[in-house]
Amino acid sequence: MNSYVFVAIGGALGAILRFGVSEMLENEPFPQATLLVNLVGSILIGICAVAMTNSSLGPEGALFLMTGVLGAFTTMSAFSLETIEMIEQKLWGKVLPYVAVTVICCPLMAFLGMKVGHFVFPS
Repeated sequence: MNSYVFVAIGGALGAILRFGVSEMLENEPFPQATLLVNLVGSILIGICAVAMTNSSLGPEGALFLMTGVLGAFTTMSAFSLETIEMIEQKLWGKVLPYVAVTVICCPLMAFLGMKVGHFVFPS
């Protein structure tokens, strides 16, 4: 199957999942949906990276899961827009924790995901 098809199908699934999370948390005053998908996506991409490295996840699976599903599920662009909107509204009590948690915790979640991946997919 063509690589673009794997990415397209995964991307459609990731976008639907992302939309579902946004719908569940749409009336929240803090951008919880974006933070949640970015944290979950970070741990999952760490797990997938190890699975790919250990040959448990082939190239097609990596394209489907990492590029497609997780690429569409996580969202740096929404994080950026929400941050700018909170800055413009001078919501410092929200913007500073949001940026700090995203910038610090997402890489930590990817690291944790890699640790989990090494446990689940030992080499």
